[in-house]
Amino acid sequence: MARRQQVMTEPTYFTLAALLDGPSHGYGIIKRAGEQSGGRVRLAVGTLYGALDRLASDGLIVVDREEVVDGRPRRYFRITQDGTRAVTQEAERMQQAAQIVIARGMRRTGAAPA
Repeated sequence: MARRQQVMTEPTYFTLAALLDGPSHGYGIIKRAGEQSGGRVRLAVGTLYGALDRLASDGLIVVDREEVVDGRPRRYFRITQDGTRAVTQEAERMQQAAQIVIARGMRRTGAAPA
């Protein structure tokens, strides 16, 4: 029996999407996710690092490098090929689902496609 892929949560989706532009540290991920989601996703620091650990254990991201800034360690994370594939598949899934609703909504209202 084929294993059913879980639907990705919005915070996970935008965390992975934030890393598509290249490696980033936690605060950078928080900022990008917020910007890319139009402010809908607000990642709390404690929640983010738990999510990053989970994504790393799932093989979707890896630690790219570590450095010390102002005496504090800073880890940079990078998306893996599996992570890129997963976030891309989720984007395609959402796009297909949206097209169904958009097409039906246009038929009901008689609106022309944009």
